[in-house]
Amino acid sequence: MDTASKRQREKRVVEAMIALYCRKKHGDRGGLCPDCAALLEYARQRSEACPFMETKTFCSNCKVHCYRPEMRQKIRDVMRFSGPRMLLAHPVLAVRHLIESRKEKKRQECMG
Repeated sequence: MDTASKRQREKRVVEAMIALYCRKKHGDRGGLCPDCAALLEYARQRSEACPFMETKTFCSNCKVHCYRPEMRQKIRDVMRFSGPRMLLAHPVLAVRHLIESRKEKKRQECMG
């Protein structure tokens, strides 16, 4: 998978996870609350600027954490909450992400 595709995939997954989190935790049905919108924008910016996109499988698997500490905690909270719920809320996206992440991880192990 090329770098641009990986960036787009990562952005879609993060967007879906933040939207799910916001809807369930903050009751927002028409969009994201200001805090979640800010977190999404921050995550998009970090993904665009990531110099390791070619060699990593996903931000949560990355050994270099480029998020500011407070934003890292927020995204971890979102991922812990939304991760298991993604199978029900967005099953195709969740399964595709899982398969692609495992393929990429295996590929990295074979190369490393």
